Amino acid sequence: MLSSRTMKTSTSRPVVLCLSGHDPSGGAGLQADIEALLAQGCHAAPTVTALTVQDTVNVADFRVLDRAWVLAQASAVIADLPVAAIKLGMLGSLEMVDTVVQIRQQLPGIPLVCDPVLRAGGGGALGQDEVGYAMRERLFAVSTIATPNLPEARILAELPDGSADQCAEKLLRHIRHLLITGGHGDERQVHNRLYSRDGSRHDFTCQRLPGSYHGSGCTLASTLAGRLALGEELVSAVRSALDYTWRTLRDAERPGHGQYIPRRLPLDFC
Repeated sequence: MLSSRTMKTSTSRPVVLCLSGHDPSGGAGLQADIEALLAQGCHAAPTVTALTVQDTVNVADFRVLDRAWVLAQASAVIADLPVAAIKLGMLGSLEMVDTVVQIRQQLPGIPLVCDPVLRAGGGGALGQDEVGYAMRERLFAVSTIATPNLPEARILAELPDGSADQCAEKLLRHIRHLLITGGHGDERQVHNRLYSRDGSRHDFTCQRLPGSYHGSGCTLASTLAGRLALGEELVSAVRSALDYTWRTLRDAERPGHGQYIPRRLPLDFC
């Protein structure tokens, strides 16, 4: 007969290891990861890579944590919990890129979603462009998919005026799948494009919403990691993540003086 403990373990939510920065405004970073993953029915295991000074307007400063502290956090989680997926957000330094590569080696074979965070929604830097290049060269090879917006994709591809197609052509030399998100130009509809190294491509469009949003990229990437942790096939998981993220933006609120924050959980969530 199964014990109550065994019965509980058999129905546990998939665990997603989140390596990202802390945003004290609660709009982006690890809080966004936690909320989005809860909404997918997953358990977030947040490992802090950096502390930031930011609000809903912009980022003022950040400090990357000591490498040993990040390794210790992740190792404690890995030793205790059955991690089903990894989500990467703000890393902030070349040393942290190497740290995450080392952590990845402890969890081979599980899905890894890389959100190459280089800028806050207000435009402030969350790491030098060199950090993005290091992610491209060292992390993309061990990632399942990366989720840059078009400005980030241009930085990563070193194509300042490149189209999404041009950026993808270059970046797919480093990664198997690439989701380049839209919404940063003057397009009337948002075009999100999923590229794969095998030549396949999927386009997803949605209605452009008014206003600007703080934490939309974190929401998308963590949701995608959650869907993959649940066993959803990649294209379907991308579609689910995009649909969910759009709904959080549709229902967003503006608690401060800056951007809107996605509403990732229902008001009656408990």
